[in-house]
Amino acid sequence: MTQPTDLRGWQRLSQHYSANKDLTMRSLFAADPERFEHFQLQAAGIFLDYSKNRVSKETMQLLTDLAREANVEQKITNMFAGELVNPTEGRQALHTALRNRSNSPVVVEGQDVMPGVQAVLDRMHVFSDQVRNGEWLGYKNEPITDVVNIGIGGSDLGPLMACEALAAFAHERLNMHFVSNVDGSHIAETLKGLNPRTTLFIIASKTFTTQETLTNANSAKTWFLESDANESDVAKHFVALSTNAEKVAAFGIDTNNMFEFWDWVGGRYSLWCAIGLPIILSIGMERFYQFLEGAHAMDEHFKTAPLDENIPVTLGLLTVWYTNFHGAHSHLIAPYDQYLHRFPAYLQQLTMESNGKSVHIDGSAVDCETGPIVWGEPGTNGQHAYFQLVHQGTHLIPTDFILPMESLNPIGNHHELLMANCFAQSEALMMGKSSEELTLEMRNAGASADEIDRLTGHRTFSGNRPSNTIMMQRLDARALGALIATYEHKVYVEAAIWNINPFDQWGVELGKQLASKIQQELAGGKTVSAHDSSTNGLINRALKLRNLHA
Repeated sequence: MTQPTDLRGWQRLSQHYSANKDLTMRSLFAADPERFEHFQLQAAGIFLDYSKNRVSKETMQLLTDLAREANVEQKITNMFAGELVNPTEGRQALHTALRNRSNSPVVVEGQDVMPGVQAVLDRMHVFSDQVRNGEWLGYKNEPITDVVNIGIGGSDLGPLMACEALAAFAHERLNMHFVSNVDGSHIAETLKGLNPRTTLFIIASKTFTTQETLTNANSAKTWFLESDANESDVAKHFVALSTNAEKVAAFGIDTNNMFEFWDWVGGRYSLWCAIGLPIILSIGMERFYQFLEGAHAMDEHFKTAPLDENIPVTLGLLTVWYTNFHGAHSHLIAPYDQYLHRFPAYLQQLTMESNGKSVHIDGSAVDCETGPIVWGEPGTNGQHAYFQLVHQGTHLIPTDFILPMESLNPIGNHHELLMANCFAQSEALMMGKSSEELTLEMRNAGASADEIDRLTGHRTFSGNRPSNTIMMQRLDARALGALIATYEHKVYVEAAIWNINPFDQWGVELGKQLASKIQQELAGGKTVSAHDSSTNGLINRALKLRNLHA
């Protein structure tokens, strides 16, 4: 297989980088007073300013040429057409069909999947209306007040993030809770203060065999039955997001309350279907449809816009530019909206589980960096924590600033201050502060020459640190859908350039397999010697200490 680094476009970019690596954004802005207008895009209610990047028009043209040479356009077409884009698992990747609001046919193996998608949405609509309207009653004929979603990975991060992001539109009676960690403290702390008579549990596991999820589900069931409930009451308080009807029924859940999804839906892309049931219960079906419509609008843009006018393509190419040519190893997500406080964690899974790969689609080893580390927290919190490193550290960290123009809680001048901080941070990262500027500033403040000399190294900023600013009018369901879809497609573009499979996650499985074996050894209580000396020592020490305190 041809390596990405062997492509003519890659080699031209490498030459371009060598010739322009010392170019500063200050000089780029000085040379082009209209740079902001020339380096912006908008679609589906999302506005992108990418002018504060170490790129010229030539850079972007070369990146676009690389995308063309790497067949990005054809790969986009293949995904939407239901081609086998996940060959290691023999699957399509049709999360876009889940939000296909045009209802135009999407054919998988000769069958239009859209009627099945709509049928599940219709069933969730009926069920969610019953719960939200107080018509779904618990075993003591009381309406539901608390919903506990039990899942892990994509069955947790997606719905949790979306429920938090859209909390301003949440149902006034329903309290949403999420349990994922197999640490018993998570389920124990969540259940404290809840009433078994008015609590509904959603068990989210496609196979209904996920170890962490089933462990938490069984503990929740035990807690429920330790009240005055009977086994027959389980069906009134537990529903399933799964495809394994046999195991769901064995648990005690009525399979009429099992909401299915399909193999062509990857876990980290699944909040658009049955896994999104907690979102629907929180914000209602009408807003959930708006959520799907926002994503669909971005899908249409991604599918039809030229590469050089395409928001996800542009963002993906910028990641390739910094990862592979500038040596950047991480990417900061800085949402300036408290409702998006779980968005960086969601993008961690979306990005790193997708593109944390070291082999190409054919199994041959890659010869370039892939999958940057994604991290972040909401602004302005990050400014008082890790932004010191972003501004003056030795790492180059491209940053995405995300900002709604309109606050959902317009209190005093809070939002004006929030916006000011967001814009100031991107300006500071780009401009920095030279020693000449610092000297003038300190002289005007009355500082002595000795003090200026002593502090110059500490108080100057190199600048030239890249960022994107992504804006929307307000953070509502439609905007959130478009924002998530933007990053989904960005990740796909990166994978297309690197020629890796973004839809499998074999790295997740190895630890699970080993954990299952070690769990049996811990349960057996006997000294072990089958592992390396460190793992043997840790297991045996754990057994010894556990026995001492038994």
